[in-house]
Formats: sequence, C-alpha cells, structure tokens
Amino acid sequence: MESYGKLLLYYAIPYFTISMVIELLYARYKGENIGMMDSVSSLSSGMSNILKDTLKLSVSIVSYSFLLTHIQLFHWDKPPVWIYLFCFVFIDLTGYWVHRIEHKVNFFWNNHIIHHSSEEFNLACALRQSFSDFISFFTIFYLPMALLGVPTAVIGIIAPIHLFMQFWYHTRYINRMGFLEYVIVTPSHHRVHHAMNDVYMDKNFGQIFIFWDKLFGTYQEELPDVVPVYGVKRPVKTWNPFLINFQHLFLLITDAWRAKSWKDKLRIWFMPTGWRPADVAEKYPVAYVEDIETFEKFDPVYSKGFIAWSFFQMAVSLGLLCFFFYRMGNMPYPVTLLYGGFLLFSIFAYTAVMDKKMYGILATVAQAAFGIVIIFLTGDWFGMKNILPAGIFVLVAYLVLSVAASVFFHFTEFSKNAESQIRMETA
Repeated sequence: MESYGKLLLYYAIPYFTISMVIELLYARYKGENIGMMDSVSSLSSGMSNILKDTLKLSVSIVSYSFLLTHIQLFHWDKPPVWIYLFCFVFIDLTGYWVHRIEHKVNFFWNNHIIHHSSEEFNLACALRQSFSDFISFFTIFYLPMALLGVPTAVIGIIAPIHLFMQFWYHTRYINRMGFLEYVIVTPSHHRVHHAMNDVYMDKNFGQIFIFWDKLFGTYQEELPDVVPVYGVKRPVKTWNPFLINFQHLFLLITDAWRAKSWKDKLRIWFMPTGWRPADVAEKYPVAYVEDIETFEKFDPVYSKGFIAWSFFQMAVSLGLLCFFFYRMGNMPYPVTLLYGGFLLFSIFAYTAVMDKKMYGILATVAQAAFGIVIIFLTGDWFGMKNILPAGIFVLVAYLVLSVAASVFFHFTEFSKNAESQIRMETA
C-alpha cells in the first residue's frame, strides 16, 4: 500500500487537481456553475475512499492470491506483453458486469450509490467513490486470470491504471469524439450513464470500452433533445459522504425490520434496486423523483465566505492526506490507523457543518481535541517536526480556528437558510 500511496501523491493527485482547476476556470469563463459545495462533497468522498483502501479496511471473500495459489495452470517468470493487455481487457469486462450488478441489485447498489448521488457532472464527481464496500464479493470473477496465471504484480500495475483512466470522461465540456465513440467510453456516453432520465437509466455500464454495452444490450447514445438530469431517484440531500454511503443500506435494514412477511425480509436484499415491500412502502413512504421536469437540485443558500471556508477545510484535509502518504512508509500500521482515523473524523466533521447540523460542531470540537492530544502526548505530528517544525503550531492554530469558525458559520448560515426558506414559502 505504500507504493499505492506514492502513486497517488506524485502522479494521481497532481493530475486530478490540475484537471479540475482547468475545468473550473473554463466553467467560469463560460459563466456556468459546476457546484462548489457539491465538488467539496465529492472530493471529501474521494479522500475517504482512498483512506479506506490504503488502511486496508476491506477484505475479499476469496482473495486473488488464494485463487492463484490453488488453480493456476501456467507460471510466468517474466510475463509477456500480451498478459498485461489481456489483464487490462479482462479487468474491464469484469468491471462492466460488477458495475451492472451494482445498479441492478438492492444490496450492491449501496456500494455504488454515492458515485451517482452528485446532482452535478464534473471531474470532481469522478472522485465521489464508495468506502462502504468493506467486503469484496467479486474477486471470484478473476477466476480466468488466475487459471491463466496472471501474476498479482501485473494486476497491481494494471488495476490502478484502469481506475485512473475513468477520471477524464466525467465532464460536460467535451462533446462527441467521432470514431472514438465506437470504441471507448467518452464523456457523452458517461453523461448518459449518470443521468436519471427514463431513457438513460441503467445504460452504458462500460468503464473503458463501450463495446461491452453494445454487445450486451445496454448501450444508449446521448440524445440531442433529451438533456441529462443528474442524481439519483431518491435524492440524498446531504453533503456528508458518510451519510450518503450508508443511507441506502439503512433503508434496507429498516425496511427488512418493518416488513411483516419473512419472505420480504429476506428477498429485499436481492431484489431489483429500489424495490421495497408493499406494506412498508405504503406505511413509510420515501421521497422519490417522479417528474424530471420539476426536479430541483439540493442547493442550500450559503454565503461566499462559508463556501470558501468549506473548500479550505477540504484543502487542509487533502494536504494532511498528502503528508500521510509521504510519511506512510515510516509509520507502523497502528500509527497509520491513528492518522487515518483522524482524517476520516475530520472529513465527517466539516461535511456535517456543511449540512448545518449541530453535531457537526460537536464533531469539530472532538476533532480539535483529538489532534491536540496527539501533539501534546507525542510532541510531534507524525514526523512533521523534523520536516517543518513550524507546521505543528500552524496545525494547532488551524484546529482552534476550525472550532471557532464552525460555531460562527453554523449560526450565521442557519439564519440565512431559514430566511431564504421563509421567502420561498411566502413567494
């Protein structure tokens, strides 16, 4: 995982950051709004996902190394180039089917809903990834690669490349791309996939190659007279990635508990996405987008100062995450867990404040206390003292400021939202 962290630190994060800044500047040039608070939420979710992966907070029902050890038919001391190509194409084919299953089955939708929860479509949305998938069920799909003897090291190289190649097409600012529309997934294809218009729903599951969708009957081109409307049919109405990650799962649990029929209690997990027992749906209705034409985005009223502060909070967490990657090879695993726990708690705290929740202030106080206690007990911040001695004092000042600003913005922004709501109701 140390090498994965270095890859993110020196290559992926700079590439993502530069690309998002260019998109933002272009949107401003066009006089368009790409949703700053939505972007902060997306980036916060991405950081949480990265932390979950680097801290190894997930397990596979059947690991690839186990499959390789027990069933491989060929051994490669030096894998030829075609093994790498086969691995890339096969990972993409597997990704198509996993993606399709996540959309179609109630239980697995919880692992993917956060990626579709954004009501914008921009490069930041690409990083809105799940961290609720603590158990991997789909490694078994790699069975053919294990039989062929594709080494774990090859997958370790190809899988991140395959993942990062899915970033660029999350944008509204690239139109059709000619011949490439027949081969690879383009922004036009993926705008269709993220839209909740009836004609676009559950289409274009491909990750790199679009021909899987054409082969398996799930392809839909972007129509000139149907503008994509982004989001999910049960809007999440929160910026907090922790809440978004587990909203659907919580609904499944409560529906299963409330259902009278034992058959419904069991089958709800494996029914098509969105299915609910009839008796529960009637007694406990949930908000659902029925008319795309009247759909309104989740867009609370915020001051420019609060938006800037929220972005600053996210940027500080990103900076601390980069320092975590820089120091990760010099920290024992329990220490990385402590650092990662602090970052996850920080993300929860400032996104709860973005939601104007009182527990966001309490979480911010706890975050500050957490960080200050670590500095007080160790006299350092995970090795920062030897690299940037003044950084420790800056960090303490930030933690104190974070509490003060969260209290201030909570009450000023709450008042602003309340006044806006009154104006809307009396209009």
